[in-house]
Amino acid sequence: MKKERSTAPAKPYESNSIDVSVARDSMSDTINRVSYGKERIVIRRHGRDLAALVPIDDLRFLEDLENRMDLEDARAALAEAEKEGTIPWEEVKKQLKGKRLKGKGERIKGKEIRDKR
Repeated sequence: MKKERSTAPAKPYESNSIDVSVARDSMSDTINRVSYGKERIVIRRHGRDLAALVPIDDLRFLEDLENRMDLEDARAALAEAEKEGTIPWEEVKKQLKGKRLKGKGERIKGKEIRDKR
């Protein structure tokens, strides 16, 4: 039987921070604090945050959240394309041949093309 994934972090936590040298010297204990104690630990060097160790359930929750947001964005883009129409790729290539987009908002046959460079 497949274990169901949690949909939210296991419990509220406070983030603790430790210096990278302390994390290195006590890596096993640090991992256990994260894994079994459900702590979030920020790794710091010279007073600056570098990375974070989080329980696997938190990572999975964040990945699921990110996937849902991506799906909503994709659905919105598809709805916009359906509503406003699209330009066939061959048509875009023909109109752009030998010419570069110079900035945001350039139009090709009534359709706005956004340069995301």
